[in-house]
Amino acid sequence: MPKMKTKGSAKKRFKLTGTGKIKRKHAFKSHILTKKSKKRKLALTHDTLVHKADENNVKIMLRLK
Repeated sequence: MPKMKTKGSAKKRFKLTGTGKIKRKHAFKSHILTKKSKKRKLALTHDTLVHKADENNVKIMLRLK
């Protein structure tokens, strides 16, 4: 039986916290930044957690479930 492979795209985008939650980066921070305020860009810099509704799908992609 072959090994179950982790999705490469998910491996690059998500990290696990110590308590088992899944961290992600914010979108809309790569280009067209001149029209966005400093406050908005700074808020997009910080990591956040994956929403509970999406958690199962991400765990399946990371082969945690």
